[in-house]
Amino acid sequence: MGQEINDATFSPYQFDRFHSRLKRETALLAQWLEADRFDNSNNVAGYELEAWLVDKNGRPAARNELFISTLNNPLVSPELANFNIEFNVTPQPLHQKALRHTENELSQLWQLSIDAAKKLDCQLAMIGILPTVTEQDLTIKNISSMNRYYALNEQVLKLRQGRPFQLDIHGHDILRTTQNDVMLESATTSFQIHWQVPVRQAVRAYNASVIASAPMVAVSANSPYMYGKDLWAETRIPLFEQAVEVGGYEAAAHGPLRRVTFGSGYLHHSIFECFLENIDHYPVLLPELSNDPTEQFSHVRLHNGTLWRWNRPLIGTEKGQYHLRIEHRVVPAGPSIVDTMANAAFYYGLAQHLSYRDIQPEMQLTFDKARDNFYNAARYGLDAQVYWLDGNKIHLRTLILDQLLDMATQGLNTLGIDADDIRYYLDIIEKRTQQARNGAAWQRAFVAKHGNNMTVLLRAYLEQQNSGEPVHRWDI
Repeated sequence: MGQEINDATFSPYQFDRFHSRLKRETALLAQWLEADRFDNSNNVAGYELEAWLVDKNGRPAARNELFISTLNNPLVSPELANFNIEFNVTPQPLHQKALRHTENELSQLWQLSIDAAKKLDCQLAMIGILPTVTEQDLTIKNISSMNRYYALNEQVLKLRQGRPFQLDIHGHDILRTTQNDVMLESATTSFQIHWQVPVRQAVRAYNASVIASAPMVAVSANSPYMYGKDLWAETRIPLFEQAVEVGGYEAAAHGPLRRVTFGSGYLHHSIFECFLENIDHYPVLLPELSNDPTEQFSHVRLHNGTLWRWNRPLIGTEKGQYHLRIEHRVVPAGPSIVDTMANAAFYYGLAQHLSYRDIQPEMQLTFDKARDNFYNAARYGLDAQVYWLDGNKIHLRTLILDQLLDMATQGLNTLGIDADDIRYYLDIIEKRTQQARNGAAWQRAFVAKHGNNMTVLLRAYLEQQNSGEPVHRWDI
């Protein structure tokens, strides 16, 4: 979402020209992938962490421009709402002490950001959905002052022919409301895990990420409350899908192909299948024309950036060399820095193991079942029942403890991650699973003990978050 554009409104000419260049770049992308022109070197890890600015009363603080100016760090940028910010960290070759190095860098950046926020009488909150956010906060008056976000809002509403968004989430409680803009999306903050992989392994890595999505969203769930209502363990999933609910072309505009989606199926032969689906099934949202050469894929990359698959392939470049990476988007922000890195370790290890199994797991678990697993896990968290590779249904906690942690350990060993770090991070996942204590479970337990006061909940959450301890050790 972060790439800025020059215009907030567009002419039919711009749409036509953009689509023409998009077709040309997509054709070239197919040729490059067929010719193996992309980087095939070792795995690389990268991350984006989204967070909230909140005031001394725990309310969203619409000051991200002032905060970013105060911090003055190129790794921090605005998000959709002016109370949201995004942190980036330096990509690391995925071996040895990569996870520990990233934790140290992110911790240092987070502490600098806390200090900058204090100067504005604000705090930082790392959480999937801020419990204290209200409908009055999620309005267009709080959109960040970037052309990209104004244009996104305008174009999504055009595709919907001005129809308001209908939010309808059934969890422990039921939440129904309407929204006249895309600002509901700003209530969802995530920890996006990037995995650069060799092109020849991209299909298996993508499919493995799809299969890993259910255990990942369950073990990391941290978004149970919205407007004071107890909904899904990871309410961020249905909220984001309904917040930008637009589909494909014409008759498919109200059909199954959505711009925020689990996907339409596994890949079969090439990662190009995603980019072909992009151009064949999704109208252009932001036709910002570029004079870059065709081989920079500027239009392909911008169009792909307006399609939010929960596992999204990305084209990147480093020193003139192009690469492919998988962006794993199912994990919410928080609860703590060490929790986020434990989540990353579990993802990399599990997806690496699944992508190199002799029997392809996508041949054992149908895509429909992988999708059902994902939504069950988002709704019920670690209490979910899922189908697994043997065709049987199993309790997710049991599956993680009996099988998936071993798989993740093997995968991280294959990547060459430091043995002590493997034990350190996966022990956090193990303890969290044994105790059934992810961020969502902690929030619910706190409310059960202290009452449904979202301000009190957030105050206690931030106190525990600032301790730096993983969530399974937090007091209630």
